[in-house]
Amino acid sequence: MVSINELRRRFKDNLQDGVLILSKLLNVDKSYIYSFGEREVSKEVEDKFIELMNKRQKGYPIQYLIGEKEFMGLDFYIKEGVLIPRFDTEVLVEYIIEYINENYKDKNIRVLDLCSGSGAIALSIAHYCKNAFVYGVDISDTAIEVSNINKERFNLRNAKFLKGDLFEALKGLGLEDQFEIIASNPPYISKEEIESLDRTVKDFEPLLALDGGQDGLDFYRRITEGSRTYLKKGGLLIYEVGYKQGGSVKGILRKAGFEDISILKDLQGHNRVVFGYKRS
Repeated sequence: MVSINELRRRFKDNLQDGVLILSKLLNVDKSYIYSFGEREVSKEVEDKFIELMNKRQKGYPIQYLIGEKEFMGLDFYIKEGVLIPRFDTEVLVEYIIEYINENYKDKNIRVLDLCSGSGAIALSIAHYCKNAFVYGVDISDTAIEVSNINKERFNLRNAKFLKGDLFEALKGLGLEDQFEIIASNPPYISKEEIESLDRTVKDFEPLLALDGGQDGLDFYRRITEGSRTYLKKGGLLIYEVGYKQGGSVKGILRKAGFEDISILKDLQGHNRVVFGYKRS
């Protein structure tokens, strides 16, 4: 058997990831790895650690290796086949939570999250806004599986996940004109830009969750059009967008008759969220 310190030394050029992976394999806090470095690990743990670190050095995302990603203060289960939640998306979720607390604090409401992936948006809203019942929709079987695992992980009963291509998943459920909020972080990378993505994204994350069509705007057009059937009058339609897409998505909403359209920036000062209201 080898010690924790010996394993750390083997991957000293990538110490941070090594400590994280080893702490997950041993089911201990990261501080344990530093405090008890002379302790030995089993051959099984050693072999698994080396296997995962070799994958990491080839660009495999750390979140898939450890099966977890923190988002909005919650530890989401993640596996290959779902998009890894990004910090930038918290801008969208934080706005929605504030909006619900300001406008619907004592009312039960319905929220729809389209292209829900791991359930990060839907379940964060359901966790922090108990008066909201949140529907998540995704076309991917893996996404629905992961979302339901996270729903059970957080013990939430005010969320439901449906498989389907956007609004097709809602047909026959009588939910027309029933949503106060429709949110989406849809695929928005243009076909041209996909090839220029970092290899940790391009080679390992699902293309289905990245490809937004020729100009990256296909899903914004489809969702904006369909949302008019499902949003209540005065309802909020809100998107995460690529940093170059704010003006284009704003134009899509305006053309569809949405009003009071605004853009929010992320912490880097990039356009990140576009929203508007269905007024008629």
